[in-house]
Amino acid sequence: MSPLNKKKLGSLRNRLDKLDGELLIIIKKRSSLVNEVLKLKVFKKEIIDQKRINFILKKIKQKSIKMKIDPKITNRIWKNMIWSFIDYENRNFKKK
Repeated sequence: MSPLNKKKLGSLRNRLDKLDGELLIIIKKRSSLVNEVLKLKVFKKEIIDQKRINFILKKIKQKSIKMKIDPKITNRIWKNMIWSFIDYENRNFKKK
């Protein structure tokens, strides 16, 4: 790799690192909202709402296409995020 390309790569990686920090702030906000939702759930079986999951994934696909983002990427990200939060809810569910 040429020195110029190495410099460009370093700059792009710095921008990606900054963006990752911003994503962490958003994930923290989402985690807070998930905690509020979890407080409302009375039964553990309420944690997985397949209709809601399907709705979210459909909406994300539509928005991705509209924004010219590869919908396979966003689908995979959202599925992983949804199932990660489902796992979190299962681990933190407290019987009322």
